Amino acid sequence: MALPADPIILLSYLNTQLRDGCPSLEELCRRESADPAALEKAMEAIGYRYDRELNKFV
Repeated sequence: MALPADPIILLSYLNTQLRDGCPSLEELCRRESADPAALEKAMEAIGYRYDRELNKFV
C-alpha cells in the first residue's frame, strides 16, 4: 500500500500507525519502505514535527 499523498491524511495515517504498533518513526519507515527525512519534511510543511518522546507528530 502506498502512503497517502494528501498531507493531512498522511498525518492521520502516520500518527495512527505510531500509536497502534510502531515504536518509532524509523521502524514505521522500514515497514513502509519510506524515507523518514522526506516524511518529516512533508509534515513540517503543514506545521507538524515528530516528537520522539511522544512517538507522534505534534
